[in-house]
Amino acid sequence: MIIIKITVDNLEINYIKQGTGRNVLILPGWGTTVETYKTLIDCISTYRTVYCLDMPGCGLSEEPKNVWNLDKYVEFILKFIQELNIQELDLIGHSNGGRIIIKMMSNPNVNIKVNSIILIGSAGIVHPKPFRKRVKIRTYKICKKIIQIKPIKSIFPNALTKLQTKFGSEDYKNASPIMRQNLVNLVNEDLREIMPNVKIPTLLIWGENDTETPIADAEIMEKLIPDCGLVRIKNCLHYVFLEQSVYVNNIINNFLTRGDNK
Repeated sequence: MIIIKITVDNLEINYIKQGTGRNVLILPGWGTTVETYKTLIDCISTYRTVYCLDMPGCGLSEEPKNVWNLDKYVEFILKFIQELNIQELDLIGHSNGGRIIIKMMSNPNVNIKVNSIILIGSAGIVHPKPFRKRVKIRTYKICKKIIQIKPIKSIFPNALTKLQTKFGSEDYKNASPIMRQNLVNLVNEDLREIMPNVKIPTLLIWGENDTETPIADAEIMEKLIPDCGLVRIKNCLHYVFLEQSVYVNNIINNFLTRGDNK
């Protein structure tokens, strides 16, 4: 695996290129790196040219200098593809990577040729928050307002950090201030309304026991994306490509090469 550096949107980005043949771009999930997808890369690169990157703020890639929303992530990926001079490709997205692909490919003005999409445990569905979660969020917001009052802030300068550590998810706790806000922007955008605009053949690969993006999300996506099929992987969670790597690789290989002999 050869690590390459490239500047995209004034950020130094870490990525890999491996194999020969038609282009495949893997978009990682939040907080993961190129190394997380090594088994996928090693398999697909036996018959395709595979690109995978550390997303901005993850791994060895530079963090964004300001807060991004989902549209900005899409813009960044399109610039990354343009910098590599890729005209045609297949897309694979895991978790947040899938969310970016859905938003990108729902836009009819995207001028790259995408032959197919594979979404693995993709994010993009926002569910109504249960009562306890709403209470927790409300409590956090009230406490945040209180500790930002000048006299209190001067007496307890680390109070906000402690509050965020107590109330945030693991991804949130481990992120920098900018990346925390980016994460909030991403997870609060529901993509259901634009999924019917994704006109590319799409394969969903999902762990039936996924607790990060439940199988119910896959069932919604299968109904909303016009040319879409779902493969359920039994006894697997969010990282099915690691839990059942041989099986998942075979599914991906069959999907990507389905028209090669025509």
